[in-house]
Amino acid sequence: MLERLQRQLGLQTIPGVFFTSAGAAALFVVLAIPFDKYVADSFGLLTGWVARNLGWFYILAVTSLLVFLLGLAVSRYGNIRLGADDSRPDYSNLTWFTMLFAAGIGTILMFWGVAEPVSHFASPPFGDVQPKSEQAASDAMTVALYHFGLHTWTIFAMPGLAIGYFAYRHNLPMRISSLFYPILGERTFGPWGWAVDVIAVLGTLFGVATSLGLGALQLNSGLNYLFGLPSTGPVQVMLITIITCIAATSVALGLNKGVRRLSQFNIILAMVLLAFVLAVGPTLFIAEGMVQSAGDYFDALPWLAFWTETFRETDWQRQWTLFYWAWTISWAPYVGIFIARISRGRTIREFVAGVLFAPTAFTLVWFGIFGLSAIQVEMNGQIDLAEQVREDPSVAIFAFLEAFPFAKVASALSVVIIVIFFTTSSDSASLVIDLLTRRDDQPSLVRQRIFWAAAQGMIAATLLLAGGLDALQNVITSLGLPFCILLLFMAVALFRALRADYRGYNMNELVRGRAFPEVEANSETNQENEYVSENADRHRPGR
Repeated sequence: MLERLQRQLGLQTIPGVFFTSAGAAALFVVLAIPFDKYVADSFGLLTGWVARNLGWFYILAVTSLLVFLLGLAVSRYGNIRLGADDSRPDYSNLTWFTMLFAAGIGTILMFWGVAEPVSHFASPPFGDVQPKSEQAASDAMTVALYHFGLHTWTIFAMPGLAIGYFAYRHNLPMRISSLFYPILGERTFGPWGWAVDVIAVLGTLFGVATSLGLGALQLNSGLNYLFGLPSTGPVQVMLITIITCIAATSVALGLNKGVRRLSQFNIILAMVLLAFVLAVGPTLFIAEGMVQSAGDYFDALPWLAFWTETFRETDWQRQWTLFYWAWTISWAPYVGIFIARISRGRTIREFVAGVLFAPTAFTLVWFGIFGLSAIQVEMNGQIDLAEQVREDPSVAIFAFLEAFPFAKVASALSVVIIVIFFTTSSDSASLVIDLLTRRDDQPSLVRQRIFWAAAQGMIAATLLLAGGLDALQNVITSLGLPFCILLLFMAVALFRALRADYRGYNMNELVRGRAFPEVEANSETNQENEYVSENADRHRPGR
């Protein structure tokens, strides 16, 4: 039935993945619009349960994956390439980084670059610290870097590395389900694999929709500051609609013409804004603060990475750390595939070093310039940033820029940067969702990519109307859990494949169990694996 529907609509998809994902997204929108309060309350209750009972799991899982990736980079597997042994990177380091950053957390840094440090400075996360003190300033920067540094990029790097390895080294389809081929064998291309891909598609849709919602809030604040545009739900829906149309145009152009050029242009604009704040702001204070913040971050990282608020009865970690981890995890399928697409030819060591440390270094610079400047503005009493951030975090960067000359010009530049980050996030996600929902031997149809861009906009608008920022946080914290579990299975599958690769075995031998002699002890399992291996040669990348 689904295949007949696909033919009637003229689509090129895997019907089980495409229609299940599209149907689930449509069902959410249809139910959330008339029952917005019930939906918001339900996700609020679910988020509370996840935070109370599984918050520790989020913390431990992400930290464990960071240790795993660093271990791979320095191990004997670090020289294995994402591709043939003689392959080389498709993009230069600079182009690779700009595309990586624009599709990753550019929108998030624009939203939280001022808001988070100021918030923690005024309301320290650690109970024995005096608000707006020197220790509060140090802790604010440390926590902000913890949230946007190595841990965030670990969540992106894990699927990116695994997807790149299996796609370029073993010619498997560039889908999340392919990562489980060493475990599932040919069952990867049936309902089990489809279920994995549906989870990845829905996680991506809601993760990007959350970012679009935050971006709409911030854009509305910026346009209210520049032109007096009222900050209301209908205006934010209108902004989402406009940006979705821009993203649809970009996604129709494809990766090289659309996303690549927008990413390069936007990183230049972001650097101009950084340079402006550095030049007119407290330059010496920023330089000294960045050095100290880097030291504080790496000093606190070992204990902060395992901190679960065990001895405190507060809601702080649910509102901040768990929300960030779940949000980032929901982005992991799309950002991981996007990173894999632009990382062919790099060694595992190059990949891990580049994806973990280059963006973390840029995050340090970003928070050093914006965060430290904002803290000093608050300390000097120039602007009551803390109160404005408490009332509406989306206005933070525009209120902050009021402390400097050419505030209107800088705010207008910020609006442009937000719009482009908004666009690159949406069109990158649309390209990746299209990859997840079709076979490699099927063409990528423009109307399918546009459909997914529109779906992200619809979900973002629905979430905003259903409860604004609280709804965005609650939905994503709940939905990030299934993919967090998948991330751990990815690490297991990747390690098994790397061990076999290093020993000179191919993927078919890995599936049948011969890459690891100890597996052959189970005769029943071996019989099944032999059956799978007989059929494994039928596999093609477009399967």
